[in-house]
Order: sequence, then structure tokens, then C-alpha cells
Amino acid sequence: MPAAADEERIALEIRALLDRAVERLFSAEARTEALAEYVPEHRVLLVPRPAVLRSLGRVWRLGVFLLGADGALYETGQTTRALEPGRPGYQSQSAEQRRAYRAAASRGRFPLGETVNFDAEPVDLSVAALEASSGRLFLDGDRPRVRWNRAATDADAVDLASYLDDRVELLANPPAGA
Repeated sequence: MPAAADEERIALEIRALLDRAVERLFSAEARTEALAEYVPEHRVLLVPRPAVLRSLGRVWRLGVFLLGADGALYETGQTTRALEPGRPGYQSQSAEQRRAYRAAASRGRFPLGETVNFDAEPVDLSVAALEASSGRLFLDGDRPRVRWNRAATDADAVDLASYLDDRVELLANPPAGA
């Protein structure tokens, strides 16, 4: 466990990396996506209310993370598009679930075609949480590192600084045709 001074240095380093990413994305006017909360079907005063995706703001998609303009970091959850849901096809349970999410996004008044992220988990950036993390962001000694997927070993992880540089560059200056 790092000393208190080291913990503060690590926390400041992570915050500086995220703040620098936000600045670069703002200055590049990089494309954002919607962040939403899934509100399941419920009743209000005995009146049934259908499921809806309620807007929580805008984020930049950085691979396995979503980054808010305030520097908040989220692990990606589920994604849908705000489209007309269409009629039930009863093809499969997963297809019907995707259709229900599209309908919820439509009811959330997102612009047609908008990418909507939901069930995104906020990343606890405290040193203690990152040391014990089994999530995408973790500490390897005093270095913040990123797992591309949960099944990857720590040896497969990349440094947070290089990960953010790569993902921000791709979003700020997308390849031709992207």
C-alpha cells in the first residue's frame, strides 16, 4: 500500500490525465454521445409508465470508458440507438430486449439516430479502490493501468496515459471515412 504522499501523487496524476483528455476533446470539438439512466416500467399513482432512458448528459466514448466533460469516468455499459422500435417480431428474447431499449430511448426524447449509453458504472478513482479493482482501471504498483476486457490478465494491460492518448487522438482526429 502506497504512503499517503504517494496516494495523493497517484490521485493527482490520474486526475491530470483525465483533465488533459477533456481539454483535448473540447478543443477538437470531438463527437459526444448521450449518457442515460434506464428507468424500468413502473406506476405513478396507479398510472402505468413505460420504460424510458432518462438523459444524464453527454460523454465521449474512449473504448472501454466513457468520459464526461466534468472529468467523470465510467466503464461502458450497454448501448442503443434512438430509433423507431418497430413492431414486435418475436424472433428471440435478445432481439425483443434490444427493441425495448430502442423504444425506451425514443421515449427519452433523444434525437433520432442518437447513440445512447446506459448502465455505465462510475469508476471510483480513489487509490484504495483502484488497488483492489477487478474492473477496467486498476493500479499496478503506483501505475494506473487499463484492462481491455475483464478476462485479460494484468500483464495484458496498458498504461492509462498511453491508452487515453490513443483513444483521444482517434476521437479528436478520426481516420478518413470513420
